[in-house]
Amino acid sequence: MEFEVKRNRLIEGLRQHDISERVLAAMKSIPRHLFVPESERENAYDDYPLSIGCDQTISAPHMVAIMCDLLDIQDGMNVLEIGAGSGYHAAVMAALAGSGHVYTVERIEYLASFARDNLKKAGLKNVTVIVEDGSLGLPGFAPYDRISVAAASPGILETLTDQLKFGGKLIIPVGKHYQELYLVTKINGLKKEAKGGVVFVPLVGKKGYSDWI
Repeated sequence: MEFEVKRNRLIEGLRQHDISERVLAAMKSIPRHLFVPESERENAYDDYPLSIGCDQTISAPHMVAIMCDLLDIQDGMNVLEIGAGSGYHAAVMAALAGSGHVYTVERIEYLASFARDNLKKAGLKNVTVIVEDGSLGLPGFAPYDRISVAAASPGILETLTDQLKFGGKLIIPVGKHYQELYLVTKINGLKKEAKGGVVFVPLVGKKGYSDWI
């Protein structure tokens, strides 16, 4: 009951970011406290990032909401996420995708296992967690209607845009240390829209950052 009260309070607070009712409903349906370490459960519904170990974080709820809203995920869509972390962002996208499926890539085996356990506890069956180099996308299940990147990229990667369907959308933070969040739509080339400054952990991999100093 305590977590439910906190979750409802968080959802009301997210309204100030002009988040759609559909995304708010999806976030309300996902128990975020199941996706953080035990030591952080009391803080699960505060609107800021939390450590999940391995020098990684679970994004602040408002950032998850904004990214999901920009992607406009609809029922039945095939979605790719780069950076599974604890599985929370994938869970919200899975709620939006409904009869569709979310494939989420994580490079750290421990976090991939953590995400799988969390998704199982939350009762979500339309998410697959895979350990791979996310900077290369996941060609085996392409093309995707939507791609969400939860790590700072050196640029808008062709490895990802090549795996988008025509008309598909990609959300990706671009830059080092401080990034610009870009919404990319694949229509007659790539339409790129800057959506504001953000701060994410680095995308590590063949097409990501080899150094971060």
